[in-house]
Amino acid sequence: QVQLVESGGGLVQAGGSLRLTCAASGRTSSSFNMAWFRQAPGKERDFVAAITGTGRSTNYADSVQGRFTISRDNAKNMVYLQMNRLKPEDTAVYYCALNTGYGWGTAESWYNCWGQGTQVTVSS
Repeated sequence: QVQLVESGGGLVQAGGSLRLTCAASGRTSSSFNMAWFRQAPGKERDFVAAITGTGRSTNYADSVQGRFTISRDNAKNMVYLQMNRLKPEDTAVYYCALNTGYGWGTAESWYNCWGQGTQVTVSS
């Protein structure tokens, strides 16, 4: 079993930056594809970014392309989400997700392990 713990959320002004961290523990593997999702108040959880186990391939939602960067350090069992030029509409709870099987995608159903989330609030 794998456990995921997110950190790094907080309150930031529009235009600012934050870096989220997802720490994986338990039966981790560098082959696991991982992703970030977010859920704003009253809305469904949406895909933000994903990264393959090797880190060679990434994918981003259109809304964050060019502003957010997903990366990973397999030696530390960490996945990061660097968020720049934040906007008020980026306000949400951000979740780290992992797929212990094969494949990756933008739908929640690709991922079978989730963290508890970290709150990001962007003020205008």
